[in-house]
Amino acid sequence: MLQDKTIAFLVAPEGVEQVELTEPWKAVKQAGGTPKLISTEPGQIKAFNHLDKADTFAVDGTVEEVSAADFDGLVLPGGVANPDFLRTDPKAVRFVQDFFQGGKPVAAICHAPWTLIEADAVRDRQMTSWPSLQTDLRNAGANWVDEEVVVCDAGPNKLVTSRKPDDLKAFCQATVEVFGD
Repeated sequence: MLQDKTIAFLVAPEGVEQVELTEPWKAVKQAGGTPKLISTEPGQIKAFNHLDKADTFAVDGTVEEVSAADFDGLVLPGGVANPDFLRTDPKAVRFVQDFFQGGKPVAAICHAPWTLIEADAVRDRQMTSWPSLQTDLRNAGANWVDEEVVVCDAGPNKLVTSRKPDDLKAFCQATVEVFGD
């Protein structure tokens, strides 16, 4: 389904929720796609299990070395610290914006929509997220709903969003389907 498709996974050097990185990564690989780990710094990133440090993962490229043109889609895993860091990095925000401007699909889970808010990519979009982001998303012009997974095509691209790790099965399935279109 995703043969010949390369999918960027954008994460900060620290703070990504490990399961929100590894489960969609596995789903992309199982569907025949090629996932690539992109960060703001080269080397390795440190994932977390909630607030506890977890595994490290090798970075395939930085936002300075790659562009949205190199990829067929973008996954933004959550974790509280991860998107909070990314939204303060202008190059990471620009990288995200380029997927929307290029009409390429984006999938974001949990706290990841914070980065989408900073990229001004949520206005008039129906989405979900970790519940504490609903006011931020509404204030940025999104129509926030409390659902397991939301696929919105009311914009320049398809946008997949989910609330939390418990939604990963539905998130991964919708992400693979949207990226396969």
